[in-house]
Amino acid sequence: MADLLTDEEIEGSLPEQWEHDDDEIVRIYEFDGYLDGVGFAAGVGGIAQDAFHHPEITIRYQEVEIRLTSHEAGGITEMDISLAERFDDVV
Repeated sequence: MADLLTDEEIEGSLPEQWEHDDDEIVRIYEFDGYLDGVGFAAGVGGIAQDAFHHPEITIRYQEVEIRLTSHEAGGITEMDISLAERFDDVV
């Protein structure tokens, strides 16, 4: 099982535009249209599946919200930070 990060470690390594929300990290990505967001969500889903680390993904008309946490560890781990960085590369 991965080690939980402290609040200080989270804040120090959190990618730009991501927020720390209790035991999750969260980002809302904005898009010009619905299908752009759906395409992004599909790409993120593939990355998550390859890593076997599954975020909560909420698709809205012009935005996609991603929430990451390590359920088995009970909070935020380095895997969450790493995936957040990889998701940012998809945009």
